[in-house]
Amino acid sequence: MATRQLLIAAALREERLERRRNRRRLRNQLNISNIPDLEFVGNYRLSRELFEELCQDIVPLLPPKGRRHGIEPTLKILTALNFYARGSYQGSVGQNMDGPMAQQTVSRCLQEVTTALNAPHILRKHIRFPQNRNERNLIKQKFYDKYGLPAVVGCIDCSHIAIVRPSEHEERYFNRKHFHSINTQVICDSDLLITNVDASYGGATHDAYIWRECEIRNHLEGLQDETVYLLGDSGYALREHMMTPVDNAVENSPEGRYNYLQKRVRCTIERTFGVLKGRWRCLLAARELHYCPETAGKIILACCVLHNMCIRAGIEGPELTEEEHQSERTRQVPFETAASSTQALQAGRRARNSLIQMLERNRR
Repeated sequence: MATRQLLIAAALREERLERRRNRRRLRNQLNISNIPDLEFVGNYRLSRELFEELCQDIVPLLPPKGRRHGIEPTLKILTALNFYARGSYQGSVGQNMDGPMAQQTVSRCLQEVTTALNAPHILRKHIRFPQNRNERNLIKQKFYDKYGLPAVVGCIDCSHIAIVRPSEHEERYFNRKHFHSINTQVICDSDLLITNVDASYGGATHDAYIWRECEIRNHLEGLQDETVYLLGDSGYALREHMMTPVDNAVENSPEGRYNYLQKRVRCTIERTFGVLKGRWRCLLAARELHYCPETAGKIILACCVLHNMCIRAGIEGPELTEEEHQSERTRQVPFETAASSTQALQAGRRARNSLIQMLERNRR
């Protein structure tokens, strides 16, 4: 009996070794130059040139290959890109012929690449809110040229990225749609570039609270002698720098025309989320990131970095289907009208009224 068990154990060990040798053999046969361009973009969302740029940025940040048969850094990056793009379970990524490896190895690759993409200098390089008047004026001009709305430096909203139930502080992540999520705040410009992102709050946190704690709010409030607006929905409190819709505005009135234009421009942030999630489908609300909140937040930031790289390079991504759009809409938590202090609200109303009057003058 003992001999039989020893034989079985030896056979299992040999089987595991053979699987490992086969995976290594297939990895060694991988030559990304042989992958057609369209297939490369379809699998990894980046062009070959952009992939090389990414490798230059983050390969030095990855752990060195510890042994002769270790995973090459470029293959680690491809594996992570494939996971971000497909949003499927890690096992299905690891079993692909373009990067065969065990699920544990895939998970380690994903963790390493995600950590590299979250390096502070990488985030600062690719996700940057305009810091001086010239940079703000450039964004304002683009919004004005496209929509005719002056002084806009960005559109803001939050989106819920689903995660598995956390083992700690579960109540912070359980949202009003009854699933666990990261409530991710994003600010974008007119080109759908993400200029600021915060993926550190659980799904139970309201949009208005995330904005109140945001450093960008303090930055805008500190600007002197310059008119700047962010555009948000009614989940945000009206402020001098935050333009929201007018409640109960009459159609074809000055307020109604302002609402129409404000919503049209604000659709930029909805399109940004659509492009982001269409390209990196691990972020779709119908799926779940099977990681702790901290790691899930880092994956979100990594996808935002890659999103901006693709936007700047002009690389088209797959669009969400109508069914996927509908699924996203039904899974997102509706906003709650933000409370507001009287003095700040009055200053916001004066700023919005001035903007409405300017738009009316420009119509004449």
